Amino acid sequence: MVYIESWDEFVERTVQLFRADPHSTRYVTKYRHCDGKLVLKVTDNRECLKFKTDQAQDAKKMEKLNNIFFTLMSRGPDADITEATGKEQAEQQPAKKGRGRRQ
Repeated sequence: MVYIESWDEFVERTVQLFRADPHSTRYVTKYRHCDGKLVLKVTDNRECLKFKTDQAQDAKKMEKLNNIFFTLMSRGPDADITEATGKEQAEQQPAKKGRGRRQ
């Protein structure tokens, strides 16, 4: 059981773990309201990776990780996950103009 401190390293290693053995890999989330802690665990019964946080902004990161796993599970372990992370979409969207007064 390994707690990984860096979020990016956790995502990278969990995706590698899933791609190596997609049929036996599990993804578990546990939230303790009394402590305000969120623990994410990915395991394939041989290797167990964990990430623990108490920061509220990490909930958005967890949502992105869920999207990555949904993409990998539905399209297969060789699927391209760049659209699931939202990095390309954010770069391609044009800037929105506000609805304020015209100048």
